[in-house]
Amino acid sequence: MEFIGEHLIPGKLGHFFVLLSFISSLIGAIAYYKSTRSVFESEDSKYWTKLARFLFAFQTIAILGIFITLYYIISHHLFEYKYAWQHSSRALPMEYLLSCFWEGQEGSFMLWSFWNAVIGWVLISRKGKWEAPVMTIMNLVQIVISSMLLGLVVFGHKFGSNPFVLLRNEMDAPIFSTPNYLDFIKDGNGLNASLQNYWMVIHPPVLFLGFASTLVPFAFALASFLRRDYHNWAAPVLPWALFAVATLGTGIMMGGAWAYESLTFGGYWAWDPVENASLVPWLVLIAGIHTNIVYKNSGYSLKSTYFFYIIAFCLIVYSTFLTRSGVLGDTSVHSFTDLGMNVQLFLFLSFVIWLPNIIHAKGLTNKLIIGFIYLALCILTYKFAIVSFATIVGGMVFTAVQLSRNKDIPHIAKEENLYSREFWIYIASLVFFLSGIVIIAKTSLPVFNQLFNTSIAPPEDIEFSYNQIQIWVAIVVGFLTAVAQYLRYKDTPVKSVLKKLLIPTLVTLGLYLLFVLTIGIKYYKKGLGFEIAIHAALFMGIYAVIANLLYIFSGLKGNLKLSGASIAHVGFGLVLVGILISSANKETISINTTGISPLKMKDDNDANNNPAENTTLIKGISTDMKKYMVTYVKDTVNPRDGKRYYEIDFVSKDSSERFKLYPNLIENNKGGEGLMPNPDAKHYLSHDVFGYVTFLSDPNVKDKDTTTFRNKTIKIGDTTFYSNGMWVVNSLELNPPDSRFEAFRKDTVLAADITVISKDGRFYKSRPAFKLEGNQINMLPDTVMSQSLVFALIKPGDLEKKEVEIGIKESNAILDFITLKVYSFPGINILWFGIIVMVIGTFIAIVHRVKLLKRTAKQ
Repeated sequence: MEFIGEHLIPGKLGHFFVLLSFISSLIGAIAYYKSTRSVFESEDSKYWTKLARFLFAFQTIAILGIFITLYYIISHHLFEYKYAWQHSSRALPMEYLLSCFWEGQEGSFMLWSFWNAVIGWVLISRKGKWEAPVMTIMNLVQIVISSMLLGLVVFGHKFGSNPFVLLRNEMDAPIFSTPNYLDFIKDGNGLNASLQNYWMVIHPPVLFLGFASTLVPFAFALASFLRRDYHNWAAPVLPWALFAVATLGTGIMMGGAWAYESLTFGGYWAWDPVENASLVPWLVLIAGIHTNIVYKNSGYSLKSTYFFYIIAFCLIVYSTFLTRSGVLGDTSVHSFTDLGMNVQLFLFLSFVIWLPNIIHAKGLTNKLIIGFIYLALCILTYKFAIVSFATIVGGMVFTAVQLSRNKDIPHIAKEENLYSREFWIYIASLVFFLSGIVIIAKTSLPVFNQLFNTSIAPPEDIEFSYNQIQIWVAIVVGFLTAVAQYLRYKDTPVKSVLKKLLIPTLVTLGLYLLFVLTIGIKYYKKGLGFEIAIHAALFMGIYAVIANLLYIFSGLKGNLKLSGASIAHVGFGLVLVGILISSANKETISINTTGISPLKMKDDNDANNNPAENTTLIKGISTDMKKYMVTYVKDTVNPRDGKRYYEIDFVSKDSSERFKLYPNLIENNKGGEGLMPNPDAKHYLSHDVFGYVTFLSDPNVKDKDTTTFRNKTIKIGDTTFYSNGMWVVNSLELNPPDSRFEAFRKDTVLAADITVISKDGRFYKSRPAFKLEGNQINMLPDTVMSQSLVFALIKPGDLEKKEVEIGIKESNAILDFITLKVYSFPGINILWFGIIVMVIGTFIAIVHRVKLLKRTAKQ
């Protein structure tokens, strides 16, 4: 059958580029390996290197071709392709078309492959003896990543998911039996509401640059095995490791900023499994950087450096497995669903874990034996799920054993001196690593349940289960960050260190006491022990900042070019202080003082649905919210992004402060029903006011009032009941002094003075009236919005009997309201500023290390 309106050329071109990427990376890996096995700078080595570079150029062209072709398909709304139909729509603003790439798994692998290509060219430009072995490993990983886009079926097993497949080939629906099926597909499914944020345009590219850059230390470590050069790799790898830490850390915190602006858990970090899966490799990589520095300065900890760099990238791939296998679908707000590639993802993970063991083994026989063990474990995984656990953990343990037994790797048998810098840096690295292991073990609970067919439930308070451990990690690392730099390598006189630390300690103590006495810590929920731990961590965070600042001027004589590490440590201390103050002193200011709430508490930990912490705002009515009077002004739909924005006016009770928040709601088109709230924040130097909508009156129902008035003739002073209380007509008033009637001063106005008393004892006033304009009588109803009541004065009745006829109706349609959750985050800008300082310090350190390498190369 010939289909009408299909654009098949982009898809065929995309298929070609996917195959070209896979084949060029495969042959390129072989060529670079042949160069590695040849004598460096021999004719044979030069020939294979030249061929490998040529193939890498083809690979890069193919990756760019995949990107450009897919962008063309998405931007031109070619919904005959499944990827465009599934992830985009005609209504999306231009900037969000890029986000369509990384909503799907295929786009994420494309992004990863793209950054590998960019980094590969930087490595090639450096040339030297490390190009061939490092690029061998880079190409091996590129083979696996590009295979994720193949979409080929071999012996009944699908390898990869091709983003250029046609919708009619993937879905079985009656419309595909007609040649003009595209006439019935007017639009795509659109982009997930949570991704329609500017952070999600820039956060994934930066995060995947971090993922790609962690491959370089891994590749250098394995390249040293290929070259049997265990010493000279540690210097050139250090700038790359620093770059990986900077980019991965920036990407993680961009995700935190996205969560802060787009999600409604009231913060920037929730120990979400996907957050954790990215954090743990970062922690392990930091451990590797510090042991690398120790080795460069003292000769210790090279084996640890190998292990940390290798495991960091293994954990990156493990995080990919967790995120994309669908195993976290019920426990994470931003994990992918299973695309049927779980076996392939597992093979990717196990390949990366076992590759160091195969390369590290001496002799072809040993390599083959380890290779056969790996293949046997992979085959057994198909029949016994528990074997996959042994494959992953066993590979990591085997790596550690091989490294510890390798006598060729330089090491010093003598233990480090207790008063040496290298000893305490090693301790800090070990703390980082153990912290990561605890986090990843907790995060892997869903995997454990699947493998062992168990149903272990997560802790009731997930956040506290992490916090109660990591708070002690913060204390130890904060202390070591402050103290270790004042120690010397090899040995340090104790009195000298204590003398240098006296001033930083006294300054820190003074600042800590000043903070406690003026602001203090207001977190008392988890007992005295945890409160003491918070104070200790806060002290150590301040200590890290002050000690490093003073070290820059005393130890480094103010030389900023040499101060990268100390500046990064200052940033780390600020991050720690910012986290503690903003989290511990976070205050809910939307305390419900009205007694009105449509919410019902679902469980004790569901803060979003706690009626006591959510204020209901009735449109146009100013409501008390701690230091503010808050008014819901209006709501409007932005035609550009389809979001409904709510204008909320905040005025402090002393009139010194006034601002507006614009939280919004968007149709939750994927992964749930109804509307998805997005918060808004007012940023001050000292704090943020952060709010989001938790409940609203149905915008489709309001203004569609079909309820009719029920007329009642009652005596003035008598009480009449309604569903939520009672009401009393106090009197009739002629031309009452009410601002509502200012426009009718030339007419005669008669109003009924009514008092409404709700069941919770609250009083409300209402003045329904009619006006006499010439011989024309017009009714002027009045609404008690919070009680959903409308009163109308029908006629005065018998004035001698003091009777009056009042019309009343109760209708939810008249009540336009929202329920708002509002927090105050004090000190949050300390956190964001600390991140910036930490990244700046890391890049200063990178520049310094690169200059040292160039200087060494010239000597």
